[in-house]
Amino acid sequence: MFRSFRPVFKFALLAASALSVPAFAQDAAWAPEEGEASGRKDDTIVVYGSGIDRNTAATGLDLTPRETPQSITIITREQIDDQAASTVADVLEYTTGLSVKRVDRGRNLLSARGFDITAFQLDGLPFATGNVGLEETSTAIYDRIEVIRGATGLLQGAGEPSASINMVRKRADARELTGEVNVEAGSWSHVSGLIDIGAPLTADGSVRARLVAEVYSQDAFVDIESSNGFTLYGTIAADLGPGTRINAGASYQRDERDGVMWAQLPYWYADGSRPDWSRSKTTGADWNEWDTTEKAAFVSLEQDLGGSWQLRGDVSYFEQVEDSKLIWLSGNPDRETGLGMEIWPYWYLTKPKQWSANLRVKGDYQLFGRRHELVVGAMYSHQKGGWTNRDPDPASVAPVGDFHAWDGSYPEPTWGDRYRMSGFGTTEQTAIYGATRFQIIDRLKLIAGGRLSSWTRDEEEALYTPEPYRIEHKNIFTPYAGLILDFNNFLSAYASYTSIFNPQTARDRTGRYLDPVEGDNYEAGLKADLMDGRLRASAAVFRVEQSNFAVPDIDPETGDPYFIPGTTDVASRAAKGVVSKGYELEMQGEPLRGWDISVGWSHFKAKDPDGIDVQAHQPRRVFRMATKYEFGGALGGFSLGGSLRWESRPPQTAKNPATEAIEPVGQKSYALVNLMGAYDLTEALSLQVNVNNVFDKAYYNTNSWFGGFIYGEPRNARVTLRYGF
Repeated sequence: MFRSFRPVFKFALLAASALSVPAFAQDAAWAPEEGEASGRKDDTIVVYGSGIDRNTAATGLDLTPRETPQSITIITREQIDDQAASTVADVLEYTTGLSVKRVDRGRNLLSARGFDITAFQLDGLPFATGNVGLEETSTAIYDRIEVIRGATGLLQGAGEPSASINMVRKRADARELTGEVNVEAGSWSHVSGLIDIGAPLTADGSVRARLVAEVYSQDAFVDIESSNGFTLYGTIAADLGPGTRINAGASYQRDERDGVMWAQLPYWYADGSRPDWSRSKTTGADWNEWDTTEKAAFVSLEQDLGGSWQLRGDVSYFEQVEDSKLIWLSGNPDRETGLGMEIWPYWYLTKPKQWSANLRVKGDYQLFGRRHELVVGAMYSHQKGGWTNRDPDPASVAPVGDFHAWDGSYPEPTWGDRYRMSGFGTTEQTAIYGATRFQIIDRLKLIAGGRLSSWTRDEEEALYTPEPYRIEHKNIFTPYAGLILDFNNFLSAYASYTSIFNPQTARDRTGRYLDPVEGDNYEAGLKADLMDGRLRASAAVFRVEQSNFAVPDIDPETGDPYFIPGTTDVASRAAKGVVSKGYELEMQGEPLRGWDISVGWSHFKAKDPDGIDVQAHQPRRVFRMATKYEFGGALGGFSLGGSLRWESRPPQTAKNPATEAIEPVGQKSYALVNLMGAYDLTEALSLQVNVNNVFDKAYYNTNSWFGGFIYGEPRNARVTLRYGF
């Protein structure tokens, strides 16, 4: 029923005052004070160092970014609105140190410091990302997004030493009726609508509710592709008694995408020359569908125990249904005739489910005449997954024909019965963890902690796993140590260390499962709160050492991949002694009243012992910059902003089909420029215009080794009319 839906209105409640936090201040965690009307504008300027930017994303302790011995970026609700970011992936594209690339037109692949990002959290509880990742969820339901770069095993457990992305959902905190109404329209027939209302349910405001509902519909710059969907979210908060609080909520997101391009555009013609495909060129068919549904629910209970001590329990659930009926085109077409492409129809269905629970207690204690902090907790996660497929009747699969003339009008084949293909099984992880911050002397603090984990994977029988198996790792200890030295009231130096443990289900060319990834993560840097906390700057260096890191197993002589026996999956090999090292620079804040700026630079190298680049499809140098200025005087109410993204050429190569020479195929270095302008028509009504890729740069936006590429989006615009009350 939603495929033909064309919404007209978009409604939303401001989670933060439109003037309260620098629009592009990525390092300020802001949340409305208890009882504050979160949907109204006022003249309050919340800047860095104001005492409300503490978070627990790195260690579980309440720390400001300068007190955190890792690189941390917090993207506020206002920045999300200013960028007109529809999905979490849109937000992360302009986050320091992160690379966001498309695998195809249905999925993204995120990376940082040379490693894939697989660690996601919802309100601090870890969840595994799926085939269509959590980064594709709508931003409508989130208050802010916290990114901790580097290894985060203390709270996350098993995972990559790249980054952890914590998506913090909006809370029911309004003690009077507040809300916002938006209407949005843009390029490629984009229209969307969202309602976000908060209100007390009791006269004294002890019980509060919040409702978010969003709908959208749009076409795409790629031929025959269109999508539409909706998101629903509701949450209730209640003060049950002195020191007792409960929050509960649920969300439902449905996205229906038609004509989606799965396979990439080929790098070469059969004669080894490079084609110049139109950016609208597709490899999809008009009957392609890539539909997803995400369901989530949570409940958290907090109890004050006296003094500074607090007990908190959280339980959260996430479920996804992905139904994708697609075709994969492969090969290199003849330059003249367009012939030579092969086709593979595929009908994928998966329904992964995840539970996560956490119980923790934290507070202060006195020792040796000084006050210290402690957090202790226990965590449990349960994942159930697997996917099925339907193969086409070979006799009903038509040839591709002339790829030059391909327009998606390809006949749908006859499908066979559905069968279990792979991934059926259960993954469980249990852990106890703890961390303490010792105040050694007035200006020197030590954060020390550890996690004791057990990880089990029980795989069931399916096509790719003809025999059930169990992978089990017990009593894995993950240490964490961080040292912070305050030179004065605004400048600190830090150093941190943690280990890495990541079980993997990747298999080699013989079908054997690789051993777990193990290694060490080191980071050191400087952090400064300048101009009375209005401007924050940081510099970090890092080094990651890993063994058994899974990389695609490619024949060095031919450039062809090896495959897992009996499958079409590329085999992996365990790279010994992989080292990633580099540095990051970041500055955010408000150097002058009304002028907000965020600048970030990251640079890394990642190689195996033979000097071969690991994750060669990732850019090694990335620059991010965003700025906004709010005018005063006669131009009061008007603001102008912009952003810049530059990336270096990744060291990616592939084999030329004609010469068999190994050639560079990564996107050459490029820059994208976006502009934003907004005007307050009245105190409650504002108009905002966003123009992305202003200079209409044509570029590859690909992060894969599948032998082809995906174009990035051409120039596009979006207009938002926002009314708050």
